[in-house]
Amino acid sequence: MSGGGMREGGAGEDPVREGAAGKAEVFRRLHHGRAPDDPLVLPGPWDAASARALVAAGFPALATPSAGVAAALGHADGETPADEMFAAVARIARAVDVPVSADVEDGYGLAPGELVERLLEAGAVGCNLEDSAHGVLKDPHEQADYLAAVRAAAGGRLFVNARVDTFVRRVPDVAGTIERARLYVAAGADCVYPILAPLDVLPLLRAAVEGPLNAIATVGDGPSIAELGERGATRITFGPGLQQRATAALRELAGTLRHRRRG
Repeated sequence: MSGGGMREGGAGEDPVREGAAGKAEVFRRLHHGRAPDDPLVLPGPWDAASARALVAAGFPALATPSAGVAAALGHADGETPADEMFAAVARIARAVDVPVSADVEDGYGLAPGELVERLLEAGAVGCNLEDSAHGVLKDPHEQADYLAAVRAAAGGRLFVNARVDTFVRRVPDVAGTIERARLYVAAGADCVYPILAPLDVLPLLRAAVEGPLNAIATVGDGPSIAELGERGATRITFGPGLQQRATAALRELAGTLRHRRRG
């Protein structure tokens, strides 16, 4: 989507809002014109320190994972209070200069305008929005209406990634997944994210759905980033994979330190 809703420069405008629109446009451009074997890779920080480490490694943008942030805050996935999630996103966005997109689950029951304002206040330039709640898929037409309202409230200031939860909710209906994705793109979503879609389904989705397509990658095994791109993904995220791998590494290090103390 080409950033409709961005205003021309002039007196009386809010420079913070204009800055948000510009940063969102930078983020939007990263998703387009990519070679099939070079999808946009957006690693997921769970706090300010991990965000800085990822930017130092050279990544041009980041995408927070709600499950990874939840774990860092001491919550189970899906149980983080909205205020805590937005505060965590704000700490991450303040810590780095690159664009940060935020996974805000299904929107926490917030009205579209309030959701947009809270994302912008946190410094986010984009968001993931799931089409299920409490383990149940939402009506796709109602979800499309919600996405359209978010798009209208955000204008060009947010990149909207519409997650399609058919596979994660064990409803592996390819036709239904395509229908949802098309509805969400028509509603104004910048990208669709059929999370956990099998590798052999990605080409079908790529052929049927316009615009960027997000796929999830595992850390250390599974299809490579290049393979996911060649199958049709234009954007790659990792969910909580990096946070889980870091936690596992810390456990291993802690065990080593404990062993050395006993020695």
